[in-house]
Amino acid sequence: MKTKILFALLFAGLTSYAQNPEDEYFKLTRKGFNAQNAYETTAFVEKYFRVPGNTGFNASIHQVESILKKAGFVAQQQNEFEAPLTYRIEKRAMKANTWEPVDASIAIVGEQQPLISFQTNRNMIPINCGSTPAGGVTAPVVYLEKTSPADLEKMDLKGKILFSESHPSRLLQAATKAGAIGVLGYSMPKYTQPEVHQTSIQFGSMKANSEVWTLLLSYAAKEKLKAACLKGTPQLKVNIQTKIYPSEELTIVANVRGSVNPDERFVFSAHVQEPGANDNASGVGTLAEMARLTAELYKAKKINPKRSLTFLWGDEIVSTRRYISEDSTRAKGIMWGMSLDMVGEDTKKTGGSFLIEKMPDPSAIWTRGTDKHTEWGAGDVAEKDLFPHYFNDFIFDICKAQGKFANWTVNYNPFEGGSDHTPFLQNKIPGLLMWHFTDVFYHTDNDRIDKVSPTEMKNVGISGLTAAYTLISADENTAIATVAQVKADALSRLKTEFDLSKKAIAAGKSAAEEKHIIEVWSKWYIDALATINKMAVKPQTTRVGSAIKFTTGEVEKQTRVYLEELK
Repeated sequence: MKTKILFALLFAGLTSYAQNPEDEYFKLTRKGFNAQNAYETTAFVEKYFRVPGNTGFNASIHQVESILKKAGFVAQQQNEFEAPLTYRIEKRAMKANTWEPVDASIAIVGEQQPLISFQTNRNMIPINCGSTPAGGVTAPVVYLEKTSPADLEKMDLKGKILFSESHPSRLLQAATKAGAIGVLGYSMPKYTQPEVHQTSIQFGSMKANSEVWTLLLSYAAKEKLKAACLKGTPQLKVNIQTKIYPSEELTIVANVRGSVNPDERFVFSAHVQEPGANDNASGVGTLAEMARLTAELYKAKKINPKRSLTFLWGDEIVSTRRYISEDSTRAKGIMWGMSLDMVGEDTKKTGGSFLIEKMPDPSAIWTRGTDKHTEWGAGDVAEKDLFPHYFNDFIFDICKAQGKFANWTVNYNPFEGGSDHTPFLQNKIPGLLMWHFTDVFYHTDNDRIDKVSPTEMKNVGISGLTAAYTLISADENTAIATVAQVKADALSRLKTEFDLSKKAIAAGKSAAEEKHIIEVWSKWYIDALATINKMAVKPQTTRVGSAIKFTTGEVEKQTRVYLEELK
């Protein structure tokens, strides 16, 4: 009994001594992160409709390069660790041509104002759409009320424009066979509130090298054209100018060399492609400022990373997956991955909330209580897919600390997938997503710089850097403090799940199933605690392992209490 009491007192003393090891990093990042820098880079990038290989994508990559060079990163010659601060631009030939929009307009013949134009709606031209002949084309439009391709077989569309209230790519093949010269369509999900934001168009794509062009309409343009079609057969003048040409894909990678274990690293990733300001010019701008500040702090000897820190900008998922898969030795050293995607939203304007998308934990299977999926939708997660790790709670608690400091709202969502965190997870590397959702301007051409908040980007950048700095230089005290933190989070979650299960059983749910949920959560946290053993750069003693063992016993004990009470 005395041994247990003494150990408990020792553990309490260690956790007290090791409380908040990230405090010093918070001071540095809060003072040093320049929100205006992040905002200006975001404004530069969002000017362009960015597709890998096109003018805007490449200009964005080179803008990041100029920021890195000015900060003190030097171009890599032989290897990424030949200097403390290096960067490289990777160039790859593209199998398919790149594409970029230039201009477009649709006018109802006889009306002075265009129905819609590229100047106000740059998403009206789907990716891969070709150009009309110089000067445009004029043709009658046929409104198809039903969207079945089979209906087209009965219609004479030769030399005509097809219009339906569905995505034009759905009817492209049938319209081509029927002789149409173009297809107009509409596709806006409910959460974008198109009846309210009537000028929005979500960007889309179409089959490359098609003989028939397609264009997308906003809700307002769709309704106006529909009304005109119901009165007769209006003539439309359509003008489309795009560029399609061979190019190369660029990815830019910057590294800060670790002084002790340089082959172990934390990787940040922000994708460049997509045309929006929040999605994802804000990720590009925030990460560029994070890299600049890191170089500044390193040169001033205010930080001394023990592991390496990597910043990556490129094509979503593709560049991150390639970074992991192309070099198996490098991949083995990646300890954490973080995706910055849509991180700058002015939430009062967009309706979104800052979120951390968790690695697969049981909430992705049993989503209940305050847990909820976004409009993106749940992923297909089974118990075999769960990924227990301290990274979930570690990052969330860092963000909560910044939220409390800056009056910043921080939330989370169960795993859904679909961004640069996914390749990390697919390769058994802890990976999280910082983002905002649900956003009424998501993927629309109203996602412009006026919806971006410099303060929001600063909060994200501070949180991401503070977490990374803490982890890449973690010592035993950091690890022991994390054990205490994860213990508190585990007991809080078990209490929440216990209360939910009690109510579920009272409502007629199976006690065995509810107990199983508690057991899975308990195991997830016990396994997550075990991963803390690898946090310290250079473990000197067995203190961390002892702390994990002691805490695991407490979690198991509380789990047994809850299971006994569930009847």
